[in-house]
Amino acid sequence: MSDHYYSAAPQSEHRYASCTYDYRGVTLRFTTDAGVFSRGEVDFGTNVLLNALPRDLSGAVLDMGCGWGAIGVTVGKKYPACRVVMTDVNERAAELAKQNAQANGVSAQVLTGDGIAHVAGNYDIILTNPPIRAGKQVIYGLFAAAKEKMNPGGEMYLVIRKQQGADSAVKYLKTLFSSVETIERSGGFHVIRCREEQNDAV
Repeated sequence: MSDHYYSAAPQSEHRYASCTYDYRGVTLRFTTDAGVFSRGEVDFGTNVLLNALPRDLSGAVLDMGCGWGAIGVTVGKKYPACRVVMTDVNERAAELAKQNAQANGVSAQVLTGDGIAHVAGNYDIILTNPPIRAGKQVIYGLFAAAKEKMNPGGEMYLVIRKQQGADSAVKYLKTLFSSVETIERSGGFHVIRCREEQNDAV
């Protein structure tokens, strides 16, 4: 079986597994499956990313490469003022994200497609635990595409393991964004915040 979590249509047999996740005073329950990233739990990197986010999120939020919805659904539940859009190339993951949003009372749009060219509109916050195993060319392409989807003053938060290229990712991101900062390090994972500073000139 050659399925990857970034396969568009996983062929592996379903093996559903549920998990709960406590985040800043709210408890969420998720359904996960085989053929999707991090079956049965919120992975460590995603947890580090979520806990590094500001505590007053609002506006349009894009979860890029959403998997079964751990990031987008959690943010939508904790911060209902956010307008959440989630997208993933993996059809099974996107369907689970849709189900998990519903199950947790989160209003979110879930899309399926490769990259984010199919995603309409611009965003104040873009969040991603990128599909590292898809390769640097894919990942960096997503970062460049994300910049084009950001509103003025917007931010992107991403998590990458140091061993999987966090430092080189920072170097590349600095060619795209005017401000790139590692805001959290935990268990070998780095959370990176990218900003395109607003131009105050009229």
